[in-house]
Amino acid sequence: MNLNSSSTGEDITELALAIHELVNRLPLTMRTKTQLGVRIEDGKVVDYNYTGPTLELVLEKGEISRQVPKTGPYQGTPVVVVPIHEAGEVIAALGVVDITQGIFSDIMEITKRPEDVKKK
Repeated sequence: MNLNSSSTGEDITELALAIHELVNRLPLTMRTKTQLGVRIEDGKVVDYNYTGPTLELVLEKGEISRQVPKTGPYQGTPVVVVPIHEAGEVIAALGVVDITQGIFSDIMEITKRPEDVKKK
């Protein structure tokens, strides 16, 4: 697979589906800098031409964003979106929708190993 800033939704589907499984099938969105991407729910792609406000923000700023979108299909639900960089440039953004209303994020924090907490 060749992920670059102009990869299409179809091009990134396999990677997005793999990550979707890793996060226990939480809804997942992903797009590249110049192309719309995918929206995945319940193991299936529901949109090959997707973007969202937090994906757009992360592509613009190049920083992780944790927020509750005010618009779009995940309005009112916590999301975490991360940038994907290559050679110092943001080429894509990948987001997980926390349909557990924050429980997933809380569990990740609670289950950190003691040595991880000391590094902060």
